[in-house]
Amino acid sequence: MAEAFRTRLGVRAYELDTQGHLNGAVYHQYGDHARWECLRAAGISLDALLATGVGPVTLESTIRYHRELRGGDEVDVSCSFVWGDGKTFRVDQELRRPDGGLVAEITSTGGLMDLRERRLVADPGEHWRALASDPAVLNL
Repeated sequence: MAEAFRTRLGVRAYELDTQGHLNGAVYHQYGDHARWECLRAAGISLDALLATGVGPVTLESTIRYHRELRGGDEVDVSCSFVWGDGKTFRVDQELRRPDGGLVAEITSTGGLMDLRERRLVADPGEHWRALASDPAVLNL
């Protein structure tokens, strides 16, 4: 398996909760952002994906918190696609401080939905591979 894709984000003041911590929903947004950046690094654009008649769906997403993030902090968000058989795939993500300290882990289950049939496609990995100019970024 290739080394996980990573992107760095800065915590903005408007993303904080009343205790001055990064709002829990924003962790999911950071994970979404990193997944799209990973797809972009693999050479896949949203327009190209939608042109094939499918769109990504998140079926489940779980966060395990380890340390707080506060305004002005920076965080590296990784993204590693894990493939198996069937219609779904897993994405494992870590949020780490620049010094390597683990902040949170996000584990998501996703799929690709046929937008006309409203059903998951049978082999999402093959669909991603066909679109990607660098499928290794997606562990394909």
